[in-house]
Amino acid sequence: MNNVQLRWIFRITLFLLVSLLVLILVKLSPIWVPILMLLKVIFVPFFISIFITYLLHPLIEKIHGRGLPRALAILFIYLLFFGGLSYGVYLVIPILLNQLRDLVESVPELMNSYRVWLQQIEYSTSRLPTGLHARIDEAFVSFENSMDQLITRVVTMAKGLLNSIVIIAIIPFIVFYMLKDYDQMKKALWYLTPRKWRQPIQFFLKDVDESLGNYIRGQLLVCLLMAVIASLALWLSGMKYPVLLGFIIGITDIIPYFGPVIGAIPAVIIAATISNQMIIIVIIIVFGLQFIEGNLLSPLIVGKSLHMHPIMIMVALLLGGEVGGVVGLLVAVPILAIVRVILLHVKSHLSVYRKNKNFEDKRSNA
Repeated sequence: MNNVQLRWIFRITLFLLVSLLVLILVKLSPIWVPILMLLKVIFVPFFISIFITYLLHPLIEKIHGRGLPRALAILFIYLLFFGGLSYGVYLVIPILLNQLRDLVESVPELMNSYRVWLQQIEYSTSRLPTGLHARIDEAFVSFENSMDQLITRVVTMAKGLLNSIVIIAIIPFIVFYMLKDYDQMKKALWYLTPRKWRQPIQFFLKDVDESLGNYIRGQLLVCLLMAVIASLALWLSGMKYPVLLGFIIGITDIIPYFGPVIGAIPAVIIAATISNQMIIIVIIIVFGLQFIEGNLLSPLIVGKSLHMHPIMIMVALLLGGEVGGVVGLLVAVPILAIVRVILLHVKSHLSVYRKNKNFEDKRSNA
């Protein structure tokens, strides 16, 4: 038996073993799925806490670098962040709930206005060719189904947040101890990492932080400002549910390029049930917000921290939306930034490897 046959036998055996392992995992899913869900409940607060710690730590370092003791810097930023967040929630959540309740109570009225609007569109398109008219009807039916699914998901998420209130309350305590013991955790991870991997991983994490950290912090601040500006603009225009719609616009603004358009869809739909004039006003507000973000907020706050071409970002957003929906859109750009850093490091290592190999070849030939 030659090497080629042995290689194929090994591959077939490996494939069969992997298939058997997958089959066993599927059969045992009633056992490990509940355990996985329990681990998810335990680890989600820690992941959120790690993310918040990652956002706040550079601010603490800057304040500590100006002479304030580290403990006081941690306490100041901690109270400022969670105090401001709690006060904002205290002010905004009742308004959001009231406007959401009003929106739910107004759904029958909105649906009647929506049906009248659809009937007008259907009447105006009735003279079109039969096939085209049928396509338009199918598009509206698909749109209605998508809106129903979106509302159901939002309600489910809201219920999930209310059910997880105890878990959410633990996060500030975890963040405090993570900020307090940040250097000790960093040293522990350093010593747990194999010696030969320490320096490459350190350089890699530093590059990821430079590429991604400023972008995430800046983008979150831009989203907050956009939510406030959108709420004020919609309120001044006399639009219904301004805080709720402004909140939606601010949340979706985290998605580059497409975010403001996605966030404006609910506002335009509600404006369509009021008047044509309100539709024009909302569209003008959306374009104004897009101009403010693209020409003032993002260049000043976010800048060009990603160092990536807009076409690459758009491709990543399209792939993320296709694979993971809304969540895919949210994480597409951070994942792209990390992949970019990985590729640059691989390229650098390959370049060093080729130089060393050429040098060794020259020495052996000499």
